[in-house]
Amino acid sequence: MKSYIPVARVEGTASRQAHCDLPEGTYEREMSKEGFFGPAAFFHHRHPPTGWSDFSGPLRPRALDLNRLPQGATSPWSAPAVLANAHCAIRYWRLQKSMERLVRNADGDELLFVHAGSAHVYCDFGHLEVVAGDYVVLPRGTMWRLETAGTVDAMLIEATNSSYQLPDKGLVGHHAIFDPAVLDTPKVDAAFLAQQSSTRGWQVEVKKRGAVSLITYPFNPLDAVGWHGDLAVVRLNVKDIRPLMSHRYHLPPSAHTTFLAGRFVVCTFVPRPFETDPGALKVPFFHNNDDYDEVIFYHAGDFFSRDNIHPGMITFHPGGFTHGPHPKALKRMFQQTKPATDEYAVMIDTRDPLDVTEQGAAVECQDYVNSWKQPK
Repeated sequence: MKSYIPVARVEGTASRQAHCDLPEGTYEREMSKEGFFGPAAFFHHRHPPTGWSDFSGPLRPRALDLNRLPQGATSPWSAPAVLANAHCAIRYWRLQKSMERLVRNADGDELLFVHAGSAHVYCDFGHLEVVAGDYVVLPRGTMWRLETAGTVDAMLIEATNSSYQLPDKGLVGHHAIFDPAVLDTPKVDAAFLAQQSSTRGWQVEVKKRGAVSLITYPFNPLDAVGWHGDLAVVRLNVKDIRPLMSHRYHLPPSAHTTFLAGRFVVCTFVPRPFETDPGALKVPFFHNNDDYDEVIFYHAGDFFSRDNIHPGMITFHPGGFTHGPHPKALKRMFQQTKPATDEYAVMIDTRDPLDVTEQGAAVECQDYVNSWKQPK
């Protein structure tokens, strides 16, 4: 158990409640420990903390347009990784036709997020249909393939040497945000049994320590007739997520945690009503999340706190970088023009620094760092 130095003070002109009733003409910045779970300080600045005139060095914020990545990889192991560290790898896969081989990840659990298109998943556990907005958790060692009639764009988030779990939902209870009953598992149905009748041999690409081994079978190894236990592939669609809301206080991103891995979390932003209290912030607050790197993948909708960001893009804010709303969003800091957000996005916060890969750097939007400059 951690024991931080106890401090509880108010100095100078400051509000009594975080993210509410800011002193007139000020901009709040949060500096915190443990993401948003530890002790924090809240500063009230005369100017937006992101109002720089120049920014250079490796800490600069970055935006990658994943729509510019090439299509055609028939294996997830051929899909380009765009961000990675020793505990997490983020790939973007643009599959144009059904997979010709089975795959298996022996390095860790895989989280598949379907950004566009639809497909049939055939795996050790059976058959599952997936559509845009679906998360699919593939436990380490699961053998699987996708069958599709069109293009599928998907993000793959590997929990290297780790497992995905659900967060502790605390006082709101086990069934808040989403009920475990909405988690779907594959079925040993007619489609799954029918695909077993193939007389051709199958190959399986097994990834271990980043290297791929190829195993050939004279039959289809997805030939289970049943299974039982408390481990399985599960599917969750973003439209089944019912977010926590507070009409008097802007909740931190951690309130929207969907999955936990050993060294990172995955959060989901879905449509929700804006705060209605006149003094409550109605945009994300400025913060320097010093203990985590922050990645956001933009899936659909109007990203109200960002400017010139469109679906299929990803932003990367290294730990220690102060960030928050873009200048246009600041104009609606306390009063929005509509009653609710309509964005869908996936956030990944990692405890360990991420590296932008060569493939990721090739689709970088170089001017992103200048998007916070105050308009003249």
